[in-house]
Amino acid sequence: MTLIERVRAGDADGVVRELAGLTPAQRRDCIAELKEIRQEIGEEWWLKRDVLLSLMVAGAGCHTAATSAAAWLSWSGPGFRQDDSWDHPALRAVIESRPPEWRSALVAGLAERRATSWAKGKYRLLEHLVLTTGCDVPTSDGFVTRWCLDRTWPYTSRRDLIVGMTGATLWERLSKDPFVPLLTSRLFELDEIGSMLDASGNEQRPEDWWPTCLMRLAEQGILDRAELIDRCLARLARGGRTSDQRGFLKLLRAFAPTAEERTARARTYLALLDALPTVAAHAQQVLADLDGAGLPAPGLLAEASATVLTRTEKKLVRAQLGWLDEAARRDPARSGEVVLAAAHAFGHPDPDLQGRALRVTARHLPAAGPAVLPKLRAAAELLDPAHTARAGELFGGGVPVPAEAYRELLPPVPPPVPVPGPLDSAEEVAEELGAVLAGDPDAVAFERVLDGLVRHVHRDRPALARALEPVLRAHAWSGTRWADCSPRAVLHVALAAVGQATPESLRSPGFGTEFGDVLAGRLEEAADRIRTGGTPFLLATPTSATGALDAATLVDRLAVYEAADAEPGAADLSQALLRVVPTEDPEVTAAAERLGSPAGQCVARWLRSRGLPAQPSTRRRFTPAQDLEGHWRAHEFEGVVLTVVDQPGEDSTDRRSGVDGTLAPDFVELVGPLVHSGPRTIRYRPGTPPRLWLAALPNHREELAARLLDAFAHTEGRGTAELLPHLVEAGGPAGPAVHLAVGYGLGARRPEDRTAAVDALLVLAARGDLDGPLLGRELAELLLIGAVKANRLTDSVRAAAATGAYGTVWSVLAAALPQLLTATPARGTGELLAVAADCARRSGSRGPIAEVSATAGRGGSSRVVKEARALREVLAGASTGG
Repeated sequence: MTLIERVRAGDADGVVRELAGLTPAQRRDCIAELKEIRQEIGEEWWLKRDVLLSLMVAGAGCHTAATSAAAWLSWSGPGFRQDDSWDHPALRAVIESRPPEWRSALVAGLAERRATSWAKGKYRLLEHLVLTTGCDVPTSDGFVTRWCLDRTWPYTSRRDLIVGMTGATLWERLSKDPFVPLLTSRLFELDEIGSMLDASGNEQRPEDWWPTCLMRLAEQGILDRAELIDRCLARLARGGRTSDQRGFLKLLRAFAPTAEERTARARTYLALLDALPTVAAHAQQVLADLDGAGLPAPGLLAEASATVLTRTEKKLVRAQLGWLDEAARRDPARSGEVVLAAAHAFGHPDPDLQGRALRVTARHLPAAGPAVLPKLRAAAELLDPAHTARAGELFGGGVPVPAEAYRELLPPVPPPVPVPGPLDSAEEVAEELGAVLAGDPDAVAFERVLDGLVRHVHRDRPALARALEPVLRAHAWSGTRWADCSPRAVLHVALAAVGQATPESLRSPGFGTEFGDVLAGRLEEAADRIRTGGTPFLLATPTSATGALDAATLVDRLAVYEAADAEPGAADLSQALLRVVPTEDPEVTAAAERLGSPAGQCVARWLRSRGLPAQPSTRRRFTPAQDLEGHWRAHEFEGVVLTVVDQPGEDSTDRRSGVDGTLAPDFVELVGPLVHSGPRTIRYRPGTPPRLWLAALPNHREELAARLLDAFAHTEGRGTAELLPHLVEAGGPAGPAVHLAVGYGLGARRPEDRTAAVDALLVLAARGDLDGPLLGRELAELLLIGAVKANRLTDSVRAAAATGAYGTVWSVLAAALPQLLTATPARGTGELLAVAADCARRSGSRGPIAEVSATAGRGGSSRVVKEARALREVLAGASTGG
């Protein structure tokens, strides 16, 4: 049998024997066939594991250059580089048959590969090669990460006996590890390594805990204690995920720096006050202890307060105010510094903390003297209305009230962003394709790539194939078997452009959505058109970043098609129709009427009828006991009333009766009614829809919101609300679905999602499309049924108000409060009332709200009652400033 036959048979040991009898030139001649076999490995790669192993071994042996062998072994195709493949004696035999210089170069090439591509077997192989060749120890992210993993959770094999890294505990392994002095410092530079340092043990198992082991290594002089402390502080200052930072914080605590070491690093601890809450709390305690001992430099207390008192974490702010209070009690001469530092909390979003800061100020104001009063009066402008009267009493002369009339500040309306022209060269297509395959979410980039592939196949297929070769080598086809079709599936079209085999279908039965099926249909059609030829470009490429398509441009494109005697694909034409913006321009409509092809006449009729008719949304309420099958559910909650936004079912049939004969089947399904008379399976599963989906219906944002409402309602998920700013920039009316989607976003778990929802809210207001009362009622209902949490919603509306949109936020909260206060107030309603009072005061809003007045008239001193009283006074126009 030949080498290639051994590979196809999955005989790795036979491959080793065949390689031994080949010259270097004969080995190189086999590489092309090996690449062909590798390309033939499809989605069911797990059935060909022996073939994959033989491929790895053969490729490592046939590439005579070590860098080429490293690239071969690091190929990212499906099933390649399995962990047990690196362990196989056949692969090691091929590598060890090479001279030491070649093996050293192989180590260097493999070590530079990204960390996510590493397997434990690969690390063990490289470690063995390092120790047996004497080459430099790699310090790449991947090697160091796997070194840490291997020492933390080793596994026993014959290589343990070879490299001598066995040991019952982490301490036993590290204490005799020659890599420790070289690699430990790199641990502080790696992402997401902190959780690993804390994972294997704890204070009760110090021999298996990285912090304890590193401390012991420093005590023995193997590592430098001061350097480790400095690197740990620097890593904490850099920031990162909570789990990552927790590991480094535990490491710092394990070293237990002395007072002298902490004093020398006081400025570094000061920088940590802006870090994650747990890190900031530790730094705050260290600085407070040093301050109590009189050790830190003058002015450190004021600097620390300026940082901490503007943070949102209440525990940190309370602790800082306690530190200030204690400092002034201990040394009354510092009272002036203390009261001015405490004034930083006057602008804190929590009125309770404002009141606490005001009490600290009042306690030490006599010792501070009158010199601080002007600055305190200025700072008091930021106080909640509930505290301004008390501030006037303390600081005298009343609290200044801005003399200027209120002016609402809203962001400028985003101008339309035109799409750049077609990609001019095959090299540009390849570059943009690489970005899309790497995860670029931009819908415009995807559309230009898809058009560029079709356009340049028509223009010069060989040139395109040459340009795409390195991109396709780096991105192997993995299929869409278990996921909805995504923008990265454009690779399907790229493979067709270079003549490679692709799956017949991109659809995922049981996993797909209407949006995914539309995308799959467009990509499948583009690939088929590329194979058959004759398509000069795509009609549906948008002219606006929203996905909209200018009518004149579409007509011009069709004229080119007719001149070339080309016929557009059904999916391409359907997407173009759903994207085209209706026009009143008589020249454009006349040009459309002059088109003679069936596609041209279809576009003319479409423009004449003003395109796809809008479907207004309606609100429905169901209880969990009712059958919701067939309804697009916003969310499900046990034991509460559900809010559901539907678009008309049978009532919409006449309005869109013509689409069946005009649009391709996938597109008919996409724009079909959301309510059916019979049972209907809701195919969408909560997740993060790609931004490209919005470009499928760029002139119907209300319909987009209704169809994606399940995703927006998944407030504990990740990233869906980031679509909201793009959604509100789309065309069409903004009705209940759009406002409900924004409401869910304002209560999302992730701060980034809430920020995106705030941006969407402000853009809606700037465009004059925001219905404040509608959004307010939606928010009240979402709070009462538990769909969103009050603290998250409060953060969002406070952030929106802080941009200067106090009147906009008041219009929303004024509509939400009656419903919130009629029922038993939800937890956190008091904070919403505080924001409402601030917005009403700043925007000059007046006029009583019956539910607010009723709540204010109740007995007791709860937060809700106190804030309702403050709001009642603002709405009555009562003086709160003295």
